[in-house]
Order: sequence, then C-alpha cells, then structure tokens
Amino acid sequence: MKMVKSLLLGAAAGVVAMTGAQAADLPVKAKPVQYVKICSLYGAGFYYIPGTDTCIKVGGWVRMQMGYGYNGNTTNGPLTGNVNNRSTTDFNTRNRGYITADARSQTEYGTLRAYIAVGLSGDNATNSTSTSATNITAGIGSASAFNANRAFIQLAGFTFGRAQSFYDFMGYSALSYHGGANWTPAGADTGDGGQQVFAYTAQFGNGLSATISLEESRNGAVAQVASAVAFAAASATSGRVGNKWPDVVGNLRIDQAWGSAQVAGAIHNASAEYYTAAGPASGHPGNEIGYAFSAGLRLNAPMIGKGDYFAAQFNWTEGAIRYATAGTSYGKTSGGESGFGLLSDGVYGATGDVQLTSAWSVGAAFEHNWNPKWKTSIYGGYTEVDYNDAATALFAAFTAGANPDFSIWQVGTRTAWAPVPNLEVGVDVIYSKLNSAFSGVAATSMDQDAWAAQLRIQRNFYP
Repeated sequence: MKMVKSLLLGAAAGVVAMTGAQAADLPVKAKPVQYVKICSLYGAGFYYIPGTDTCIKVGGWVRMQMGYGYNGNTTNGPLTGNVNNRSTTDFNTRNRGYITADARSQTEYGTLRAYIAVGLSGDNATNSTSTSATNITAGIGSASAFNANRAFIQLAGFTFGRAQSFYDFMGYSALSYHGGANWTPAGADTGDGGQQVFAYTAQFGNGLSATISLEESRNGAVAQVASAVAFAAASATSGRVGNKWPDVVGNLRIDQAWGSAQVAGAIHNASAEYYTAAGPASGHPGNEIGYAFSAGLRLNAPMIGKGDYFAAQFNWTEGAIRYATAGTSYGKTSGGESGFGLLSDGVYGATGDVQLTSAWSVGAAFEHNWNPKWKTSIYGGYTEVDYNDAATALFAAFTAGANPDFSIWQVGTRTAWAPVPNLEVGVDVIYSKLNSAFSGVAATSMDQDAWAAQLRIQRNFYP
C-alpha cells in the first residue's frame, strides 16, 4: 500500500513539473478585443466611437427616379420656360445618393451635436438640350455633382450651419416627390437643399418653443422694366442690390401628441442696385424691406389609420417672393399662344422706387397608410402673385393692357409601396394650371396647363 501511494505521488509531481515547464513556454495572454459599444442615449443606430464618450450614427439613402412631362427639369417642372415642341425634353432622370453622420456627446451645456449629409446628384442623363458641345456630340446630359445639403452644429439651443430654415413647417417632401417650382407652395420649404442659419431656440416646456434666426437671404429678382419683353424674360439693365444683411426669421411652435402648429415671420432686403449700367452716377431707387408671414398646422389622425395625418401651410409675402413659392418664373407656349408668370421681389423703372410684389400661397395634404407596406397622399396648392398699380403701369407703358398678375393651382397624388423594410417604390402624378392675365407680347395670351408623373425607387438606411 505504501508503495502504491509513493507511485501516485511521484506521478503527480511529474505532471506538475511538466505542466509548469509547458506554461513557461506559452505566449503572454492577448488583451481582450475592444468591441463597438452600443450607445442608447440618442436612439437606435448610435454607437460609441472607441476610446471616446462621443456617440455616432452613420446612415444615408440612394435614390433613382424617372419622370415624364417635366421639360427636362424635375425641380422646375413643365411650366418653366417650356417651348413645348420637338426640342422639349419630355423624359428625364435623376439619381442621388447621400451618406449621413450624426455625432453627439454630453457637455455641461447639454448635448453637443454635429450632423452632415453629403452626396452626389445627377439629373437628365438623356437631356438632348445640353449646352455642352461634347455632351451634344456624345448624346449625353449633365454629370453628377457633389454637394452637402446638411452640415450644422447644435449646442444649448443654438444651431449653426446648413440646416432647414426655421420658417419652414409643412414638410412637403414627406408628402410628395415634387418641390421647387413644380409644386409651387413647396417652394417655401428649404427641406431638401437646406439653408445657412445662425439660430437660437428657446424651449418653454410642454412642446412650446420659439426661435430667432439669421438666415441666408431667399433672393428673388428685382427687375427693371426696361422693354416690352421685360415681362416674359425679366429683362433688366440692373437688378437687386448685393447681399447687405441676412434675412431675419422667427417662429413660435408647439409640438404635442395631437400634432403641431407654427406661426413664423421673416424680414428681407428687397432693394435694387442702380438705374443704368453707368452705376453710381445714374442713381438708384430707395432701399426697400420685404417681409413674409406663415401659419401652419398638422393634425394627427390615428382614428383613420396608424400614422395618418393632415397638414396645411399658408404664406403671405410682400417683397419676399421666395417665402411664398420658388424663385423661378413661369412660361409655357402652346402653338401660337403663351402664358407667363414673372416672379420677383419687386420691379422698378428708369426712375422711381422699387414696387414690391405681393404673393400668397397655400398648400394642404392628407396622408393615409393603408397598411405597413402601402401609403397614399393627396395634395394640392394655390399660389397668387399680385403687382400693384404702379408696377402694372410700368409694363403697360411698353405694352398696352399688359397685366403681370398671375396664379397657379395644382393637385396631385403619390402612392408608395414598401416591399421590404427601408425600400420605397412610388409613383407621383401632378396636374398644374397657370392662369396668366398677360397679353400682347410675342404671342397671344392663353392659360397653360400640364401633367407630369414620376417613378421613384429609394433605399434608406439609418438617417
């Protein structure tokens, strides 16, 4: 028995010795891998940048769309400079792709946020009216362009950089694929392209807030009526004054479970340069200040369908046309008849003051979600532009009976299908009617109308 114990103890001692020798030969244990840590402070998609207390979310979207009836420009649409003949580009395309980054961290002044959206956008790959000799020969259109439509910093209620204007409210791009001059009230919304802002927002609790903002000027034309073609072509021997100060924008807003409401206003420089190309020696009109006012309402309608809502916005302006609609003038020819609409902050003659242009617009829409995969919006808008008696007399001096007043009304509908999450396939159809009171220049006056439609396919990932 003693012999067995001795053998067992000896064997155990040998094993320990061998194990110690082998352990001495093993490499030093590697440090644990630092995996990405989820950041739950700001919602889904955020994670900590390794080694920091900053959370970041990376996302973006890719879009392809094809349109028919847009006169070669999806933004401006069929009622902008459309000669309506064989040179008109009826079919056009647009491709866009953006990458976004949202970085946030906590400071003693609250959340410090920086956001950027950068990407490529290319229009009209089949545009035969390209002015490039190379493109005409090759039969191709414009190349893609790089831009950043968002690049801003937020801290302690301040917003600095390129963001959405604080005058905006309705969010037209969420309801329709049309914007700019295509759905005219949507021209009051800078949501897609953004605006340079320097703003402060005060939060009062219960969803009530107020903002004061210095913003990039929304400049419309200030045209000198110097010839009979001035109405159609906005011909001028001089124009608006150079940017002297930013637009001043303010709003009062409430956001609650039932929806949202906002009133907003803006002050805008609508002054002109000189009377002639001679410059200072020719004199100039006195300075003019334009202004704008808007009221918007959004009502959630979960009793009709989950996510359903109604939205509307009214804009009234004088000398600040781009707060009511897009800054592109309208014109379409049908045979020997044409209709025109000159958009301007104001007009002036060889002497005298700038006559400010008045305009108002209203847009309204309803979106219904049939189920998680299908949704439909119905929308419409009306825009009216009015030149005062003195401005009308400037045009009438060249063309008897000329009346520059005009209006546009539009209706449309968009239906979108999400076959899988974060992929949208949609069709949007819009009808536009231009009511022009102008007559006597180049062609007989006639109201103009147009249909346009587009197909969009868009893949979204964390925005």
